[in-house]
Amino acid sequence: MKRIIIAEDDPITRMDLCEILEGAGYAVAGQACDGLEAIELCRECKPDLVLMDVKMPLLNGMKATQMIKEEKLAPCVVLLTAYSGQEFIDEAKNLGVKGYLVKPVNEKGLLPTIEVALSISNEILCMEETIHKTKDELKTRIIIDKAKGILMKKYSLTEEDAYSSLRKISMDKNYSIKKVAQAIICNE
Repeated sequence: MKRIIIAEDDPITRMDLCEILEGAGYAVAGQACDGLEAIELCRECKPDLVLMDVKMPLLNGMKATQMIKEEKLAPCVVLLTAYSGQEFIDEAKNLGVKGYLVKPVNEKGLLPTIEVALSISNEILCMEETIHKTKDELKTRIIIDKAKGILMKKYSLTEEDAYSSLRKISMDKNYSIKKVAQAIICNE
């Protein structure tokens, strides 16, 4: 069940949003009446999505969204606003929000926006994981290649023999090939 935080200063609107979301099967993890409270709730609850009003006391929704993004407190923010001016839209795009709803908001507009925003957010998270994994694999490959080079030079081995030597040490010592390669590099 996806967890959502609602940040809206109007209690009636907040209650309506809560009813719509819970009726659609989402878990409302928390409700905030200002941007500062929204940030604190995100720190506590680690929601999947924040539904953020733009105009709120203490800290407006745009600034709160910026802080949520910078601290990576929630992967997805959808803004709620009465403003449809281009400057607000541009600022929202620059913040990397996943949705922008102009009030008044109803169930027919809210639920598809939430669903699409969560889907986009999930795709981005998957891409980020793939990028991270690929970077780690590349770093490992560079370390192994460097260690192979050391073995090739030191013992006049072919590349294949140097790699076989790394693998054998790895299996004999029950260490990852990366750790073996790092040890060879450190020993030089």
